[in-house]
Amino acid sequence: MEKNNLPIGVFDSGVGGLTVCREIFRNLPNEKIIYFGDTARVPYGNKSQETIIRYSKQIAQFLVNQNVKAIVIACNTASALALDALKDFVDVPVIGVVEPGAVAANKVTRNNRIGVIATAGTISSGLYGRYIRELNPEAQIFGQPCPLFVSLVEEGMIDDPVTIMMIHRYIDGLIEKDDIDTLILGCTHYPLLRTVIAREIGNGITLVNPAYETANALKDLLIREGLESTKKADFHDHDFFVSDGTKKFQEFAKEVLELDIEDAKLKILE
Repeated sequence: MEKNNLPIGVFDSGVGGLTVCREIFRNLPNEKIIYFGDTARVPYGNKSQETIIRYSKQIAQFLVNQNVKAIVIACNTASALALDALKDFVDVPVIGVVEPGAVAANKVTRNNRIGVIATAGTISSGLYGRYIRELNPEAQIFGQPCPLFVSLVEEGMIDDPVTIMMIHRYIDGLIEKDDIDTLILGCTHYPLLRTVIAREIGNGITLVNPAYETANALKDLLIREGLESTKKADFHDHDFFVSDGTKKFQEFAKEVLELDIEDAKLKILE
C-alpha cells in the first residue's frame, strides 16, 4: 500500500478522543483511522507524567505496528505531558490537541484573557499557557480543573441539572472574577458539552474546540508532509481498539457521538 493511503493513528485515555475522530471524519473524508482508547487505565488526568509517558509509548508502539502514517494524541493530558517524548520515540509525525487549541484561542481573544477548562494534569502542566504566550506575551491564562465533567458526559448527562450546576460552579469565576473572553474546552469530552456551556455562560464568551482545530492542524500536516490520502475512506475502513469495556465504548459512540461502531476490538497492552 502507498504510504499516502496508510491510516492515521488516534489515541486517547478513553472514549473522549472520538470527538477528535468525528472532526477528522468530517474534515478529512479520505483518511482512514485506527483509534485506540485506553479504557482500562482511564483517567489520565490524575496520573504522573512518568506514567502517562509510559502508557503513551505503549500505545504509540501499538499504532506504529499497525503501520500508521501519523499519530494524533487525542487526549489533552497526554498531549501536555507526553508529546515531546513520543516525537522522539516514533518515526512518524505526531501532533497533539493542545497546540492547535492554543493557536485558535490566541486568534479569537479580544482582551488577551483566556480561560482553560481541563483535567488537573493538563492544567498543572501549564502547556496551554506556554503555547499561547509564545504567540502573544500579553496573554493571561486562567486554568480551571473540571474533574466531574468526564463522568457526567460518559453517563449521558449532557443537559442534566447536575451538569448545569457544575458548569456554573467551574466556569462562573473565570468569567466574573478573571474576566475571560475566550474559553478553551481543554478535554476531549468537553466539546460534547459545548452547546450547554454556551447557553449557560452567554454569548460574550468565545468557545474554542481543540478537536476541530486538531483536525485542521492534521490536514495541514498531511499536506506539508505529502501524506494526503488519494482514496475516499468508507466508515468501515476505520478500526477501533480499546483496552477494556468494548460494550460501553460502543454504547457511548452510538448514543453520544452517533457513530455506529459494531466491532471495537479488545487489545490489552502489557
